[in-house]
Amino acid sequence: MIKDTLPALENVRSVPRWRSLLFVPAHIPRLVETAHQRGADGIILDLEDSVPQDQKGQARRQLPESVAKVARNGASVLVRVNRGLRILVGDLDAAVIEGIDALVLPKTESAEWVSEIANAVSELERERNLTPGGIRFLAQIETPGALQRLAAIAAAHPRMVAMALGPEDFSAAVGGVPEFDLLLTPNLSVLFAARAAGLLPLGFIGSIGEFSDTDKLREAVAHARRLGFAGALAIHPAQVAIFNEAFSPSAHEVEWARDVVAAENDAAARGLAAFSLNGKMVDPPVVRRAYEILALANNN
Repeated sequence: MIKDTLPALENVRSVPRWRSLLFVPAHIPRLVETAHQRGADGIILDLEDSVPQDQKGQARRQLPESVAKVARNGASVLVRVNRGLRILVGDLDAAVIEGIDALVLPKTESAEWVSEIANAVSELERERNLTPGGIRFLAQIETPGALQRLAAIAAAHPRMVAMALGPEDFSAAVGGVPEFDLLLTPNLSVLFAARAAGLLPLGFIGSIGEFSDTDKLREAVAHARRLGFAGALAIHPAQVAIFNEAFSPSAHEVEWARDVVAAENDAAARGLAAFSLNGKMVDPPVVRRAYEILALANNN
């Protein structure tokens, strides 16, 4: 079995396997009811942008029932809270409950903000006899100011597990539109900061709202995986299958990885750290990638 051949790799098991995280407006029962059928690795019950102000209270009150519904097929359950302090207090009181795997923090600006929220969550976990530290954070980077503090945000607290650029909000914040040229640098900055901190980098270079042109979306997501992204956030169920496929190793990749591992074992027996395979040089970084591909394949 693949699992038996895998060495201990840093961060492979310390982060979740989220190829696709599907946003679901938490105030719409029919969407909550069917979310578990969409095949997403995680469901984000949204209390923020997709919920009108006058329905946020109802969305909060429905959370315990909603959590149970969206988790029926084993998906991770996340809740996106609001940014404003007054409304955030109500969101945390409603969302720090049994069954929640992570909170999505929109418009994250600083490490201090992450720490403040983490302290509040810790208090609620203690009061409610929940597993300490069990609720983790996915930070959305949505302003140019946050780009200057990415390293600090990524390392702000042990609850941090993933980061993603919010392409629509970021583009609006700089007065632009979510096109490739504008989004490439901030996405790569988030990718590098997340990887440096051992977090899961999520996203692709483009508008999250693009779902009707499936060929264009598939190409953008395949490119994101080649860059090093591990998954993406979806606003429409049609995006989920594309994300799951693109962020999973292909049969060809798995076959290549198995060949590399077998050749590496043979080379190690001969005292070699680098070796040739099918006319190409293979050294430790290439071997590491092979093991990571097998780990991903094993977790699908």
